[in-house]
Order: sequence, then C-alpha cells, then structure tokens
Amino acid sequence: MSPSPTRTPAMGFIMAAVLIDMISIGLMVPVLPHIVGTFTHSNDEQTSAFLLVTMAFGVANFFGSPILGALSDRFGRRPVLLIGFAGLALSFFVTAMATALWMLVAVRLFSGAMQANVAIANAYVADITPPQDRARRFGQLGAMFGIGFILGPVVGGWLGHYDVHWPFLAAGCMAVLNWCYGFFVLPESLPPGRRTAFNWKKANPISALRGLAALKGVGALVVVIALSSLAQFMLHMTWVLYTKFRFGWGSLEVGWSLFAVGIVSVLSQGVLLKPLLARFSAQRLAVISMTSASLAYLGFGLATEGWMMYVVIGLNLLGGVATAALQSVISNAAPATEQGKAMGAVSSLNSLMAVIAPLVGLTLLAQVSHLPAGNLLIGLPFFACAALQAAAMLTTLFFFRSHPAAQPA
Repeated sequence: MSPSPTRTPAMGFIMAAVLIDMISIGLMVPVLPHIVGTFTHSNDEQTSAFLLVTMAFGVANFFGSPILGALSDRFGRRPVLLIGFAGLALSFFVTAMATALWMLVAVRLFSGAMQANVAIANAYVADITPPQDRARRFGQLGAMFGIGFILGPVVGGWLGHYDVHWPFLAAGCMAVLNWCYGFFVLPESLPPGRRTAFNWKKANPISALRGLAALKGVGALVVVIALSSLAQFMLHMTWVLYTKFRFGWGSLEVGWSLFAVGIVSVLSQGVLLKPLLARFSAQRLAVISMTSASLAYLGFGLATEGWMMYVVIGLNLLGGVATAALQSVISNAAPATEQGKAMGAVSSLNSLMAVIAPLVGLTLLAQVSHLPAGNLLIGLPFFACAALQAAAMLTTLFFFRSHPAAQPA
C-alpha cells in the first residue's frame, strides 16, 4: 500500500479515524437484532439466531485480533487499520443485501477475522504517547467512542425506523470514507526501527493471553478485564431485545438510549477524566468506576419504566473511566516494540468474552422472555452483569492493595 503523505503522527489523526469507525459501527447497533428478526418467527427464535450471529463475530475476532496486532508490530499500524476498514465496509454492504440467516453468520465471521481496529488504535496511541500520559490519552480515545455512539445509533435508529437495511448501507459508506481517510491522510505511528519480526507461535490467542498475564504489574488485572468485559458485552447483547420485551422499544427508542450512553461516555472520559486523575489516584478511580457500573447494571434490571433507564445511564457517569486506567497499566508494562501484540491480546480477551457473553446473556434472557413485561425476572441478565462487575471491582481492590507499584500514573 502506498504511504500517506508525510505527516507527524498525532492524537488528532487517530481520534478522527476512531470517530468515523465508531459512527459506522454505531449505525448498525439498534437494528442488527431486528434484521436478524426478519429471518425468524418468534422471540425465542430471534434470541437464538442473534446469539449465533454475535458468536460468529466473537469467535473469529478472538483468533484474528492477536494476529493482526502482531502484524501491526511488524508492518506498522496503518496497513492493518486499512485492512480493518475494508473488511468492515464489505461486511456492512453484504449484511444489507443478506437474504438468509447463514449470510449474516458468514459475513460476521469474515468481519471478525479482518477487524482489530480498536486494538490497533490503542497501540497507535501508545506509540505516540509517553507512559505517564497514556491514561488520559486512552480516555480521549474513549471519548471518541462515546461521540460515535452519540451520532451512530441515533441516525441508525432513525434510518432503521423506515427500513432496517438502510443503516447498513450508510455504515458501509462511512467505512469506505474511513478507508479513504486512512489511505490518503492517516500517518504511520510506528517507525521502522521499533518494528519486530512476526512470530506465529506468539500470535495465536492462547500464547498472546499468556504473554499478557506474564507482563510485570498486570497479573490478575487480566481477570478484571475479562469479568468487566463479559458484563459489558452481556449488556450489549441483550439491550435491544431486553428493552423490546420489557418496554416495547423499537430501533428508534434504542437509538436514543444509546445516544444518552454516548453523551455520558464523552462527559466522563473526555471531560471529567483529566481533572479526576489530577485529584484522585487512578487506583481509587478504577474501584469507584466499577462500583458505579455494578449499581447501574442492577438499576437496569430493576427498571419498570423506560424513562428509568435514562436515569440510571445518567447516574452512571463514572462507570466507564476504569477502562482507560487499566489500559494504561497494560500499555506501560509492555515493551515499545510489542504494543500491537499487547493491545491485540486485550482485544482477543475481549473477543473471547464477546463469545461467552451471548451464550450467557441471551440464554438467560431466553429463559425469561416468555414472562410478562412487568416481571422483574426479565432483568436476570443484568443482575448477572452486576455480580460480574462487583467481582471485578473486588479483584481490582485486592490487586492494587497487594501490588502498589502497579498503580497507573
């Protein structure tokens, strides 16, 4: 691939790429379960089919992410990001034209194998940021995720209100735009002198996760990331169907709820994180954040009216700031020549949780989907999320108490 014009890598470049990427992904979030529903005939069938589709992406991404992360350590971040943007665009267009459930499964497998955009973006940030500033920079990147989830789901929900295929066509066009931005504008962040040889043995997901856990100062934080990620993915996998069964929400209502989530994410990671890090240790902030998230999951499961979901979203203002602190610990522990592999391993771990999450979350939801809308047991998946996040919080608390040197700067 021809290099982009010579530019000095800067935070603004990767933030723009992530923003466009998240808008395109956000467009499909409110409508993917509904497009799956066009090939099914009941709530139980729709839940099972959505489980299959989401698992396909997670399984492929579990194996693909550490390989793509290691390839980015060898060939640079930009070529791997371009591969991800291209795979994403193709998957959106095929989804829009799908005429059978097997097509959705096949394209999600392809998309999962081709995409490690989040991991590579985090490695890009680590390339251009000194260790002491990485928590704040990861928070800025998280804010871009939030803005993407402000714009994407609202537009996707609005388009899906008229036709469930339109958001995927729009998302495909956004992904093509991002590929053009990456090809013509985005500079490379990893200089040739810091690149390392590709090793298939170390690039497989099992070796990558072992290497991640072996990094000095990381250890049990791998378990924390796994538990938190599992809870978050269970929320993602069940949100659309849960709100449909519970409150009768459609794609438009889901889009607005995710708009609210995006607003809170931008405020917490893009605005509040820097002053909070100046006042509190990242250790304490991570524990507070996980406690807030645990209570939020519980609140979602107990909500009896749609408006209550918005109240819980607003009260969970600090629920997402732990991610930036934990990412900074891992990034600082990894050598400069292996940031892609480390971030790829984190992405692979997240993908493994994305495989397990629908198995757990959608199975729990399927067990209670026949109950009346007012029955609190319909919130069972969110009660499980609250327990997982509480376990992650306690593990983090004990880990930082026993490893004070692992506290992020």
